[in-house]
Amino acid sequence: MWFMLLLVSVLLLAVLSKVYLWLFPERSPNPFARDVKRPPAPLVTNKEARKKVLKQAFSVSQVPEKLDAVVIGSGIGGLAAAAILSKAGKRVLVLEQHTKAGGCCHTFGKNGLEFDTGIHYIGRMQEGSSGRFILDQITEGQLDWAATASPFDIMVLEGPNGRKEFPMYSGTKAYIKGLKDKFPQEEAVIDKFMKLVKAVSNGSIYLVLLKVLPLPVAQFLSKCALLTRFSPFLHASTQSLAEVLQKLGASPELQAVLSYIFPTYGVTPSHTTFAMHALLIDHYLKGAFYPRGGSSEIAFHTIPVIQRAGGAVLTRATVQSVLLDSAGKACGVSVKKGQELVNIYCPIVISNAGLFNTYEHLLPESARCLPGVKQQLQMVRPGLSMFSIFICLRGSKKDLGLQSTNYYVYFDINMDKAMEKYISQTKEKAPEHIPLLFIAFPSAKDPTWEDRFPDRSTMILLVPTAFEWFEEWQEEPQGKRGTDYEKVKNTFIEASMSVVMKLFPHLEGKVESVTGGSPLTNQFFLAAPRGAPYGADHDLGRLHPHVIASIRTQSPIPNLYLTGQDIFTCGLMGAVHGALLCSSAILKRNLYSDLKDLGSRVKAQKKMM
Repeated sequence: MWFMLLLVSVLLLAVLSKVYLWLFPERSPNPFARDVKRPPAPLVTNKEARKKVLKQAFSVSQVPEKLDAVVIGSGIGGLAAAAILSKAGKRVLVLEQHTKAGGCCHTFGKNGLEFDTGIHYIGRMQEGSSGRFILDQITEGQLDWAATASPFDIMVLEGPNGRKEFPMYSGTKAYIKGLKDKFPQEEAVIDKFMKLVKAVSNGSIYLVLLKVLPLPVAQFLSKCALLTRFSPFLHASTQSLAEVLQKLGASPELQAVLSYIFPTYGVTPSHTTFAMHALLIDHYLKGAFYPRGGSSEIAFHTIPVIQRAGGAVLTRATVQSVLLDSAGKACGVSVKKGQELVNIYCPIVISNAGLFNTYEHLLPESARCLPGVKQQLQMVRPGLSMFSIFICLRGSKKDLGLQSTNYYVYFDINMDKAMEKYISQTKEKAPEHIPLLFIAFPSAKDPTWEDRFPDRSTMILLVPTAFEWFEEWQEEPQGKRGTDYEKVKNTFIEASMSVVMKLFPHLEGKVESVTGGSPLTNQFFLAAPRGAPYGADHDLGRLHPHVIASIRTQSPIPNLYLTGQDIFTCGLMGAVHGALLCSSAILKRNLYSDLKDLGSRVKAQKKMM
């Protein structure tokens, strides 16, 4: 009986895969009909030229006529969806509430230097990778990538017996060897772990499949647990990372090292799925990459694609609400312009503002109580908040001995326990119990940095934070929250800088300035609910197959679509996949199939050359 059930489910999945991945109705032009990649143009550093692209302020006269779609939010999920639709001949308007386009990809200036807000490093951007190919088609090959040093990450464990360092090297063989050099007695466990990572990550197509199958079918397959019984990826979506590592027999210290990168998605090992972690480990196995010229290059080279199709990307455009017609269908947006509201009408509205902003704030009151909206909100919760510290350094990377390697500093191998203890503290006591610290040197990653900012460098620190510690000041205006707020910020800055100076004592006396950004900073500039940069929490609930199937680009409101990291996963490529799913639904095309066909043609042409 069991064998027959498994056989039927496999055959059903195979049929549905063919139907929805290869025979998706093609009713719109193919945005990936031809290879548009061309050699990267020289880096544009002129401030006025960049401002014209990234800081086009909203005005009624700037709104294009005969719009096909409006996108709320200019993060990569919104820009990528707009660019793909533009490549299919659609006229799209992107509206950004901040003064600069890019979302987590934008940069800002401090003391004459440039800082990233969310792009610290990206995996699988080498020539020939699928991620690189997708972004090349969206930016016409103008987004260039520089490989970071190997090791790309170093986990630092500060314990009672001193400091231990665990380097993560680029390349599968080097990565595994690095682990085995540190844990020679657990080579078999490491081999099992890496084999499982590969098996699970290879099945990530099921993450796409569950979102494109008809919802009743996807939910039925999930409810019957048919998929989890033969799909390693979906089975791993029901298991915690900690559970898998324990079953493998890893020692507590090896468990900590194999889990070190969890801050990249913001959930500790006992509360996230092994599937999410496996995707991330596999993502970086071939090393890490950084946008040449800084992360603002992502938006800078995506926006022209939208503009050439007659669209626009406008900033200082706070969307107050999604407009609904008499039938309850989305028909446009209302934008705040000074003290007035400007209504912009169009047949399709796309939100890159995330589930919480879209459903709790942008929908009219009448639509917020719809069963479909309530059900989706009940499935997720806001993710982890972050405190950011931006440091200006005097001296070049050579002078200061800086590397492009990132550092994850831990003070306990029991990461769940350490985080629980930390989050339970008061804001006054919390800085004494910081469980981890992420340290990066963006200036050392960008080959163009020294030409743009000679003899100066930057460092960024990220600290997990409870939103409640800063909640009392959220109604106060940005930059005017008072001395008590600044005192709390300074306690986190001082505690973090103490760790940095112990790890990098040669930087003593080289610090020009230190600026802290609390979760309220993220909430203000990025419109991130509760200051959570990863959107909906990547916990066991959100990544369960049933929820994966249920939260999709088609919202319960007709003509309102969702894009970005809440639709797929967090991170640059997670948001891009959200955009691909969104654009596929709107264009009624299987864009994954279109990209695969284009990739095959490009490879064939290269072989003939």
